[in-house]
Amino acid sequence: MLNGIILKEDEVIEAIANAIASTDGCNLLDVDPGMSTNRTVYTFVGTPEAVVEGALNGARAASQLIDMTRHHGEHPRLGAMDVCPFIPVKNVTMEDCVECAKEFAERLAVELGIPVYLYGEAAAEDYRRTVPQIRSGEYEGLSEKLAKPEWKPDFGAPDFVASWGATIVGARKFLIAYNINMLSTKEQAHRVALNIREQGRGENEDCIWEDREVSDEPGRLKNIQAIGWYLEEANLAQVSVNITDYELTPIHVVYEEVCNDATDLSLGVVGSQIVGLVPLNAILKTAEYFMEKESLFLLEEDQKIRLVVDRLGLHSLGGFNPKERIIEYMVESDKDGPLLTMDLKEFILTVGARSPTPGGGSVAALTATLGAALGAMTGFLTYGNKKFYSLDKEMRQLLSPLYKTTRELMPFIDADAAAFSDLMLASKLPKNTEDEKTFHDKAVQRAVKNAIAVPMTMAQTANSLWPSMKELAKIGNISCKSDLQVGAKSLETGVWGAYQNVLINLGQVTDEEAKKTIQQDAEKELKTATENCADVLRILEERK
Repeated sequence: MLNGIILKEDEVIEAIANAIASTDGCNLLDVDPGMSTNRTVYTFVGTPEAVVEGALNGARAASQLIDMTRHHGEHPRLGAMDVCPFIPVKNVTMEDCVECAKEFAERLAVELGIPVYLYGEAAAEDYRRTVPQIRSGEYEGLSEKLAKPEWKPDFGAPDFVASWGATIVGARKFLIAYNINMLSTKEQAHRVALNIREQGRGENEDCIWEDREVSDEPGRLKNIQAIGWYLEEANLAQVSVNITDYELTPIHVVYEEVCNDATDLSLGVVGSQIVGLVPLNAILKTAEYFMEKESLFLLEEDQKIRLVVDRLGLHSLGGFNPKERIIEYMVESDKDGPLLTMDLKEFILTVGARSPTPGGGSVAALTATLGAALGAMTGFLTYGNKKFYSLDKEMRQLLSPLYKTTRELMPFIDADAAAFSDLMLASKLPKNTEDEKTFHDKAVQRAVKNAIAVPMTMAQTANSLWPSMKELAKIGNISCKSDLQVGAKSLETGVWGAYQNVLINLGQVTDEEAKKTIQQDAEKELKTATENCADVLRILEERK
């Protein structure tokens, strides 16, 4: 009920979304409702201050629109705002997120007069560290739970607020909400869930096999929470999984384990579903698994994503649009810098204009990138070529670093220009007083170190390609001889340019020991490029 107007379910979801999205500095990335679960996941990003305020605005709207005494759904829950985690995405630490969680929890408890529990990295007690621990007994058992001293909330009075329940607030790594679709009953799906989840099954929970004794041993997969439920609207069951650390237990491991159990039970698996957003690396890890399993060779990121979508059946319920579901694509929609996105003519004219940027550093980065790209081209014109079919295995090994490094070198074109601009800004800071001079000098030293680190890192990245370039020179398509020659010379020239940019900034470094070390490292990179380029050119000259 809001201002005397009764809202429909979708209007409630939209009203809460609007409350979050209207918060200054808060970017609402995704709203993922579930019909049978009667649970909506909101994902939003922003500065620590903005996300705390956005979460509060969402809670304020929910307090007027949701009455827990009338709520029913398949998903376990404790309150109107069931769980609110703060997750580090970019330029923040887990400690920052813990502070956000505690600030939000305190303000929420005071303003709405509700009990709030802390979990994850924000938890004060081990027995409250996970959501299932705190949510045990759910909303229906909350009144009794609050009366127990050991379940006194971290914030707020231990009073049961029937219209709201309680809220669980914490800080954690990115959690992947992942559901595997099964043509089965709810009970069968739940048996599979008990088999794979880390906590295993309790003494009163059924074992997956009818003729096996019930065990209190933990389940097979670490960092996995799971239950089974039924989706009436889709006429299928799901093993609903929370993957709390996808780096230790990747998505494909969960999917394959569920498929294995389903096969043993003669049950059908018909795809799966990611709820909310997912980190790009989680998808790419799964792509690497299927590529290795099926002996596939893919380099393009979008092809790897398509492979995962197909193999996991992510289109089975509602589709999977990478631009709307992968968090990096949502947060960094304009990740390429202004120089990299220019057309070639504009870039050349910009270099030739009366402006110090883009200058030699950016051009050196571009030159090295083009050198790597010519190496990749040679590899591609060898791989899959009938004449060189016997070399396909070798080309797969060579193409991966060439293609990957080409993409890694591209951002240095903008990074060098940005580093120079930062140095110029630091140099122009006032130094009229002793405090201003101290601040000026420290700012300049930070900027100089960055202006050196950018070309140095670029040189090291470019030099990592020489083993691949030399092997290509030995066995690659000889028709690409001149292309690889230009590529090797471009790579060397890019490193030489980086070396010169390090030297020109080295004069401003005040730490003599650091200056000596940097110069030695830069000379080492230049020597590596010079010697390896000569090797590549010699090998190519000897080939007929």
